[in-house]
Amino acid sequence: MSVDLLKYHFTLLKNKMFMKGFKKFILLLVIIFLVQKSNSLAQNGMLVIQTDFGLKDGAVSAMKGVMMQVDPSLKIYDLTHEIPAYNIWEGAYRLNQVAEYWPKGTVFVSVVDPGVGSDRKPIVAQTKNGYFFVTPDNGTLTFIAEHFGIAAVRIIDEKTNRLPGSSESYTFHGRDVFAYTAARLASKKISFAQVGASLPAKIISIPYQPAVLENGVIKGNIPVLDVQYGNVWTNIPLSLLQKAGIRYGDEVSVTISKTDIVKYNDSVLFGKSFSDVVDQKEISYVNSLLNFSIAINMGNFAAKYGVGSGGEWSITVKKN
Repeated sequence: MSVDLLKYHFTLLKNKMFMKGFKKFILLLVIIFLVQKSNSLAQNGMLVIQTDFGLKDGAVSAMKGVMMQVDPSLKIYDLTHEIPAYNIWEGAYRLNQVAEYWPKGTVFVSVVDPGVGSDRKPIVAQTKNGYFFVTPDNGTLTFIAEHFGIAAVRIIDEKTNRLPGSSESYTFHGRDVFAYTAARLASKKISFAQVGASLPAKIISIPYQPAVLENGVIKGNIPVLDVQYGNVWTNIPLSLLQKAGIRYGDEVSVTISKTDIVKYNDSVLFGKSFSDVVDQKEISYVNSLLNFSIAINMGNFAAKYGVGSGGEWSITVKKN
């Protein structure tokens, strides 16, 4: 074999060895990336609690006590415990209002559970961007599913994920099932897979009118009230008002209905602030979330006209 041929085979061998090593290097980088991504979506030891229990008794404290027994190093925070009794809709709204401001991997516990003890499913849902929600599957995750997307859902296996000694308790799943499971998940004592059996990645949703523009008329929903002042907040974004040609200073026709019952139907100024009208005069405006709202300057619009919030409440807005 000539020297040149030996050099050729030696170069070929080096190239093969280089490519083999290069492929291993790339594979290692991919593995590191996937591990880092997985870690960024993993539980972070933070728990955020929401209920309709109020703070008049020890229910919320009992939930926190269970969590502390699981792992005293957990960081536990309150979202709110003032959701109106049985109001699943408002619970869904408040979760969606705050969740994105928390670090990925946070575990949320929401217990607005009028169906406790029934066949409604106790679940943990993982969103596509890495949050965990521990809650009954009763509509609580309506807006979270729309906003974040649901990556996976597991039903809580109460044989392994229930407060020991609580099997004869049927009415306080917030303490016995949801708080206990959430704490075990947040503290990484269990993985998401160990919560229970996998379910289809979808949840029960509450139907409502999305914000749409049709033939010059904007249709929308009233998701929540500014309860301190009685202002009515909608899901109609400023961008849709602009698309409809509505500008500050215009008069707009507003109709508010509960199912098919009209509660308000009148023309109102679209202004920048409440002071654009005199006291006790109605005004429409854009709230801090940049959504269309309507109020009475120095008055309570919701109380005056009997307006509430929820999936059955709708509103239409049209430029005069």
